[in-house]
Amino acid sequence: MTNTYRILVVDDDPGVLRLLSIRLRSRGYEVATAASGEEALSNVTAIRPHLVITDLRMDGMDGMALFQRLHEQQPSLPVIILTAHGTIPEAVRATKSGVFSFITKPFEAPYLLQQVDSALRLSGVIPPDPGEEADSQAWRSEIVTRSPAMEEILEKARLVAPSDASVLIQGDSGTGKELLARAIHHASGRRSGPFIAINCGAIPQEHLETELFGTSGDDTNRGLFREAEGGTLFFDEIGDMPAALQVRLLRVLQEQRIRPVGAGEPVDVDVRIISATRRDLEAAMERGDFREDLYYRLNVVSLQLPPLAERREDIALLANHFLRGLAGKYGKDLRGFADDTLERLISAPWPGNVRQLYNTIEQVAILSTASIIPDELVRKALHDETPGLPAFADARRDFERDYLVKLLQITQGNVTQAARLARRNRTEFYKLLNRHELNPGMFKAGR
Repeated sequence: MTNTYRILVVDDDPGVLRLLSIRLRSRGYEVATAASGEEALSNVTAIRPHLVITDLRMDGMDGMALFQRLHEQQPSLPVIILTAHGTIPEAVRATKSGVFSFITKPFEAPYLLQQVDSALRLSGVIPPDPGEEADSQAWRSEIVTRSPAMEEILEKARLVAPSDASVLIQGDSGTGKELLARAIHHASGRRSGPFIAINCGAIPQEHLETELFGTSGDDTNRGLFREAEGGTLFFDEIGDMPAALQVRLLRVLQEQRIRPVGAGEPVDVDVRIISATRRDLEAAMERGDFREDLYYRLNVVSLQLPPLAERREDIALLANHFLRGLAGKYGKDLRGFADDTLERLISAPWPGNVRQLYNTIEQVAILSTASIIPDELVRKALHDETPGLPAFADARRDFERDYLVKLLQITQGNVTQAARLARRNRTEFYKLLNRHELNPGMFKAGR
């Protein structure tokens, strides 16, 4: 079976190039080769690889320099670096820079092929295999990431999940606080129980008490605490909870009992509390807006979700993940994004975080008439009226041409005078004019 995934292999050892090509082609990949970093850069636009595998130590441009140049052009392109001279510091530096993986020669072919598959999958090129994910990872299946910062948070979440300790999740709006709370619930012993979420800022204050604790003698309004019995109750935007209810919630956490509105006797409850906020609760405590004793009850374990702008390695991954789901939802043939589209997505500021990214992808998925999402649709969806920052070479070329045009306008096409103003001899000046295809005669008086 032949895949449509193209891999560019870069090594100055012909034997290694031949061996890697055989291994990868046997797996069904299309393979292109380059004997140097310079050759790889010259051909990458024509090859349009989905993955690059490069040796670290090469004459001329080495593997890390090649990665940096590729990363400037295509931030989402995964790169695997091979070396016979691997060291721990080199590996750490490479992976921190964004290199997908760092493999020391000699390597086992199955391990290399596994890394290739993982790089393509995590970059959003290959859709994930539904049967591939192990049961041990099912608890976090809704969270799509390759960010080291997110992986560290998920590891902490996995460790705290089996306990009943209260967890406070902090992060900006749209960063996925409820998804993380659900993941903790699914990794806990309460996974077979209910997970119930309530947004403390979305319910009017006068209704929040009955919503939480229910009404005495009213089976139709048992309250969310009793509905969540044996499971998890998630308080989103806990910082918006009114002061009076903060007192009642603190008592529930201390006594594991609630008192329904109008009831004389308390009712035992068995519920785990996870809360989340976009607010600075410590500042709210200093202002007297949030109880200090409640804060420490809720904040047994604290998890801080980073904004999307601090996990840009996830943007292409998330965008492709969302696009696949939306293609099915709307019954459209949507296969991916143009390279410049992904670059715009990766460089956008994303003040609304993952939620804004999803909404943007949904909008362009609905409006796109092509299978490959064009940059213009994304630009309009982001309300980005400014062109992207040009490459240095393009900016210099444009400046040079504008400068020459201005000189010819000032001198009315007199090359000798224009060259003198530019402090260049006439021969050099003519070369510059020819490079930019400028005809001095077009600037003569009367033209």
